[in-house]
Amino acid sequence: MGEITFNDQHLKPIADKVLAGERLSFDDGIALYRSPDLLAVGWLANQVRERRHGNITYYNVNRHINPTNVCVAHCKLCAFGRDPDAAGAYTFALEEIYARAEQGVREGATEFHIVGGLHPDLPFDYFLDLVRGLKERCPTVHLKAFTMVEVGYFARIAKLTIRETLLKLKQAGVDSLPGGGAEIFHPRVRKIICDHKVSGQMWLDIARTAHEIGLRSNATMLYGHVETEEERVDHLIRLRELQDETRGFVAFIPLAFHPDNTALSHIPKPTGYADLKNIAVARLLLDNFDHIKAYWIMLTPSIAQIALRFGANDLDGTVAEEKIYHDAGAKTEQFTPRAELERLIRAAGRIPVERDTLYRPVDRSKMPPPPAGRTDVVTLTLNV
Repeated sequence: MGEITFNDQHLKPIADKVLAGERLSFDDGIALYRSPDLLAVGWLANQVRERRHGNITYYNVNRHINPTNVCVAHCKLCAFGRDPDAAGAYTFALEEIYARAEQGVREGATEFHIVGGLHPDLPFDYFLDLVRGLKERCPTVHLKAFTMVEVGYFARIAKLTIRETLLKLKQAGVDSLPGGGAEIFHPRVRKIICDHKVSGQMWLDIARTAHEIGLRSNATMLYGHVETEEERVDHLIRLRELQDETRGFVAFIPLAFHPDNTALSHIPKPTGYADLKNIAVARLLLDNFDHIKAYWIMLTPSIAQIALRFGANDLDGTVAEEKIYHDAGAKTEQFTPRAELERLIRAAGRIPVERDTLYRPVDRSKMPPPPAGRTDVVTLTLNV
């Protein structure tokens, strides 16, 4: 283990804890966020990362599916949602989604990441049919579908309990849940940026229930808008407490706020410094999370590469057709092929390992050939 000189002496007692494998406190989290010594914080995070994962960096071959962008929530943080009659509003017919999914299988996808808007007119059965149809047509693909926010909305429109809703989704074929919609848990922040979503406590309660019935999930935090350092640390500690209880979270993904085309467009974008600080602090505080992602779509591939030395051990996946953050001004590509992800990882001095959603290594030589199918699916257009 290399040596480092701490320019910020507030980091020395924290470093002693980290190197001894001891849990950090709320106050430690605040000190990490307020430290000007980014390299020292990153060095500590990298020690934990390499202790857990050595030189390995994971990625997967996945495809994003956003069934609709029609949404009743009107969150100030969002550039994706539309009113039903607004320009650019769309809802896919199920057959169109199946066609895109089958194209994803032919491209080697092992995961479909499915999230969308809270549509005022689509019944819960639409989403159950969507999942059943995908599972029937693409039985080997992991369905990571619907955020805690969507689950809460489904329960409300279907007049079911959260547990009943999750059980129906699981029975239909949902394999795990993504981590979106967490934003920042603190009520002050949610009142400003996403007043009509489920509360932070409800998000945690839905995640707990999902874990109790055997559905694992991811977790996220949206940073760089109106939140304080204390509210970020509170968010991370609450995730850590739930993970102590359920062990149901697979990975944590810090998400940089993209303000373009939102009601918060006056807020400047997070800097690369903030991106790396949030990755590193997450790795240090979330001692019971195995995996921290550097989501290249939001960070840019270049910052994501650096993040692999600041605590991250995963670049996410190939993605294909990401809409939510590109509507908010993301300038990255919407797709990165396997070979490019592996090149980025190797160029950062790490060893790439393709994984499935639950971090089991994927051996392409043992996978069945993709099914034959239509060749025109890539030309499908949106229902606008």
